[in-house]
Amino acid sequence: KKKTVSFSSMPNDRKINSTAACISLMLEGCELKKVRSNSRMYSRFFVLDADMRSVRWEPSKKDSEKAKIEIKSVKEVRVGKKTPVLRSNGLSDQFPDECAFSIIYGDNYESLDLVASSADVVSAWVMGLRYLVSYGKHSPEAPGTGHPSLRTSWISSVFDLADLEKSGRIPVSRAVQLIKALNPGMKTSTIELKFKELQKASERPGTEVACDLFVEAYCELCTRPEIFFLLVQFSSNKEYLGVKDLLMFLEVEQGMEGVTEEKCLEIVSKYEPSKEGREKGYLAIDGFTRYLLSADCSIFDPQHRKVCQDMAQPLSHYYISSAHSTCLLEDNFWGRSDITGYISALGLGCRSIELVLWDGPEGEPVVYTSPSAASCVPFRAVVGLIDQHAFTASAYPLILCLVVRCSAPQQRLAAQCLRKTLGEKLYLEPPNPVASYLPSPEELKGRILIKGKKLPPTCEDSEGEVSDEEEGWELARRLGQEDREAPEGGGLRRVRLSRELSELVSLCQAVPFQDFESSRRGQRYWEMCSFSEVEAGRFANECPAELVSYNKRFLSRIYPSPMRIDASNMNPQDFWKCGCQMVAMNYQTPGLMMDLNAGWFRQNGACGYVLRPAIMREEVSYFSANAKDSLPGVPAQLLHLKVISGQNLPKPKGSGAKGEVVEPYVCAEIHGIPADCAEHRTKTALQSGDNPIFDESLEFQINLPELAVLRFVVLDDDYIGDEFIAQYTIPFECLQPGYRHVPLQSLAGEPLPHATLFVHVAITDRRGGGKGHRRGLAGRRGRRVREYTSTKATGIKAIDEVFRTATQPLREATDLRENVQNALVSFKELCGLTPAANMKQCILTVSTWLLHSDSAPSVTLNLAEQYPPMEAQGPIPDLLRKVLTAYETMIQTSRTLIESADAVYGKLIQAQQAGMDFHKELHRIETKEGLRGHKLQKALESFAWNITVLKGQADLLKHAKAEALDNLWQIHNAGQSCGIGRNGSASLEPSRLQAPLEPIPE
Repeated sequence: KKKTVSFSSMPNDRKINSTAACISLMLEGCELKKVRSNSRMYSRFFVLDADMRSVRWEPSKKDSEKAKIEIKSVKEVRVGKKTPVLRSNGLSDQFPDECAFSIIYGDNYESLDLVASSADVVSAWVMGLRYLVSYGKHSPEAPGTGHPSLRTSWISSVFDLADLEKSGRIPVSRAVQLIKALNPGMKTSTIELKFKELQKASERPGTEVACDLFVEAYCELCTRPEIFFLLVQFSSNKEYLGVKDLLMFLEVEQGMEGVTEEKCLEIVSKYEPSKEGREKGYLAIDGFTRYLLSADCSIFDPQHRKVCQDMAQPLSHYYISSAHSTCLLEDNFWGRSDITGYISALGLGCRSIELVLWDGPEGEPVVYTSPSAASCVPFRAVVGLIDQHAFTASAYPLILCLVVRCSAPQQRLAAQCLRKTLGEKLYLEPPNPVASYLPSPEELKGRILIKGKKLPPTCEDSEGEVSDEEEGWELARRLGQEDREAPEGGGLRRVRLSRELSELVSLCQAVPFQDFESSRRGQRYWEMCSFSEVEAGRFANECPAELVSYNKRFLSRIYPSPMRIDASNMNPQDFWKCGCQMVAMNYQTPGLMMDLNAGWFRQNGACGYVLRPAIMREEVSYFSANAKDSLPGVPAQLLHLKVISGQNLPKPKGSGAKGEVVEPYVCAEIHGIPADCAEHRTKTALQSGDNPIFDESLEFQINLPELAVLRFVVLDDDYIGDEFIAQYTIPFECLQPGYRHVPLQSLAGEPLPHATLFVHVAITDRRGGGKGHRRGLAGRRGRRVREYTSTKATGIKAIDEVFRTATQPLREATDLRENVQNALVSFKELCGLTPAANMKQCILTVSTWLLHSDSAPSVTLNLAEQYPPMEAQGPIPDLLRKVLTAYETMIQTSRTLIESADAVYGKLIQAQQAGMDFHKELHRIETKEGLRGHKLQKALESFAWNITVLKGQADLLKHAKAEALDNLWQIHNAGQSCGIGRNGSASLEPSRLQAPLEPIPE
């Protein structure tokens, strides 16, 4: 079982909060396990010499002069299993990744592979060694001596401002409030306890504290070791980031593009607390922590905070945020009808609201979801409220779903009220009979649509009978309110409908659903059906492809089963995966299902509309909602998620009796199509207080990224039952890569002040390198027989001959992509990096080896060439030769891809367009060929599969070419910035070496 990682478990309960503390631990020495190439491990005592020039270990068969490594010979320090010895099969499961590190040293680039008892010990050694490697040649000051640091000076200046009496001491109570103000979220009791500890240790008890004790308390309380470790990794100057360091961090780790030094100076001036740091352009640990916690560094991509999707597609191509029982604040039976439920739902961007109209006692209709509600809301008041709040959160159309349970006279009053109150907002234009699809949300901006029944054109009276299959009757029957005119022997119930109310319905005419074939032949685009969750669930399981196809043209609304008398929610993902646009949720009921709904609709500026995946919108496409693996033409992605730590976690509700101890763990869940649904948890952080360290890596494969949602849940590990602490739900498409803080929320979706998770996010392709969907990151190599996607036979000779022409281009496209991916991963592994590293990190790593040695071999990048070769002058060590060979393979495979992509792409598109030419004639050809029943269905499926595969593979090739060009740009950029480039740069911009491939039309 993995050890629990906690930075408070250092020897002597020491907390690492500075480089000096790291070096101090190294000078004292500690036991580490030395790993041999034969996979055996030996415990040895490692210590840093007093002159800080060598690391020694004992006992050893070598003499004392040989059982050591000189700091000046160290090329690199790697964290994790990043060498062939540590990756070997015999060791991979014996210890966690975070407990291993390697020292690469000497002219032959040998590796000393070590395993520590915990991740905190690894952090201390790695920090200290990296510091010494950087400054060993410049004789650094001994820890704790010399000029005060940037941070110490700033904290002292804060103390001086608080020292109103200028006595050199301030009251403990003031010191506590000062630290609390500088670090919001920290408990007062924690700060008071720290001052008592330090006063006792220094034998200076009392009600006042001096400056040195205040500085010590602040550093111990407010230094987050995991962030300090990160800062040291990128810092080129002791304990702060210069402008160039910050720029490197933002580009390399955070995946930001086009970062300038001016932008970095803006960040420093905004977040660095010390005046000296702001003036010099330095970001010290406190400023860096503030930046990482800020909205500027959010895990949620800021592009998605505003409307960012194409809003000109037909209405049926969007998921629409929909509410059920909106006016109820509690459950369906004992709930209290209250007008504020509508304000809340509309404020959250809800774009479809259900109104159930009943006869009111005063002769005017009222709204409630069942006759049992304790009180009712006048319909007039609800419409007034909707008029006031309809477009405060979103400008896009609002759909009012009218379920009519009132008499014809009261229906007329309801219609008059809607016309008078909503006026021009009401959309009353008749549907365009020539069109095939509904208008777009953009065209319907600011308009309110009425969804309801409509009188048949043959009816000329002021009212008439219409069928009614809407929700509500089952519940009414159970409550003794069943309509006495129910038809005998079953069948559709008939209700009276007034002409005035009928005339308000235009684009959302409610009709009963018969079957998919009838809908395909006879349903008009402005007609829509409602399904109970039971009926829709049956279709989703038994005929998902037909439901997806139905939803390409028609709107469908799914409402909860009337058996949900507690107003619980169904899982919206069960229906989104089949393209159902309107899944009606009980907004008043918090929990997992509402988290998914709320999180999902954040991704398009919280406007209540989310564009469905292209594979669900295209007229000809193959998509199985219940797929158990990757989809044809959709690139599967890997989500590499490292849960590092938690901050200011609250106690579970009602846990006062348990005392102070909370032992949290984090559960990461993926919700999406069945092939993507997965859940992984971290270990429990024992005795960790409010700020636990998890430091655990989790991995998920995502086959349909556009439909995936990531949910973080923090739970308290308790033997009686794990208790909920906090959650956060985010669409996969909104994740930002790099080091991010997750803003935690309560069960009801409300923000928890200062409660966060600190995580690292990397998104990569499933097999091999290349960007993971514009993330600038690369994936793992597939060590198996290469899989080729192929077309399927339709049984129609002429069509099959067309698709057969694509067989060779499909193989070529796969080979071009995967050769580059495999070459990328080999190069990254030899550089000691994970597959999630980008090309800039690789070049910087190689340059670091070369620059940290006086006798470094001469290796340069010839930037005058478009495909820059890495050239060595004179003899080079074996490891470096392997790196150069891997680099050359990667450059050559990239060149082949870039130069061959256009021709292969053209062949794929030609075959796809030739296939599409048959589409309009498909039914005539099928009839001619005599295809019926199962054979016909199979032929249609195979045709859709082939079109989807050709488009998808062409798309993948287009993206692979763009990524290869971007890698070349990163090589030029890194070569210039790190000093190993020569002959200048061939003025490259990302993805502009050649004209990009044309996008494939839907």
